[in-house]
Amino acid sequence: MVLFLAMTHLNIEIKARHNDPDFVREYLKKNNADFKGVDQQVDTYFNVTNGRLKLREGNIENNLIYYKRTDESTAKESHFQLVHIPDSKALKEVLTQSLGIKIVVEKKREIYFIGNVKFHIDDVVGLGSFMEIEASNMHDEISRDRLQEQCDFYIGEFGIKDEDLIAFSYSDMLLGKDDVIGVELF
Repeated sequence: MVLFLAMTHLNIEIKARHNDPDFVREYLKKNNADFKGVDQQVDTYFNVTNGRLKLREGNIENNLIYYKRTDESTAKESHFQLVHIPDSKALKEVLTQSLGIKIVVEKKREIYFIGNVKFHIDDVVGLGSFMEIEASNMHDEISRDRLQEQCDFYIGEFGIKDEDLIAFSYSDMLLGKDDVIGVELF
């Protein structure tokens, strides 16, 4: 019998427009970031009554992710649960039949880490290019305040301005919940 324990973790995270991905890559390289690779991801969002549920299928990351996050254009808390899914086909079929698909998001994602902080450079089909910073306590006990400090530090390092921050998820943006659809950002 296989037992999965779902623990809730915390991210302090941002999503932003950034018009210089080469600057981001060079900064990460100079600061010895661990480059995990380029992932071709398909995120299938399912209809749920609370929070967000997505199945991520990629060549690097394959997870079922449930999360709750407010839509704010500042660094925000995201409480999440993640289950690694080595073969998603059957799970996707069950979730599709039981919950229905809300939307599918396709993207190319460059993945980097500096310690517990994860960086993404994303090219999202239908939306354009973005970067994300996620300071997480997934593998270590790190306080919310420390995660906030880490996220704020990298916002400053990358020169991200308040007007560059995005409040919504890619799924919400594709569903038309904000005004950046179709903007080419890089």
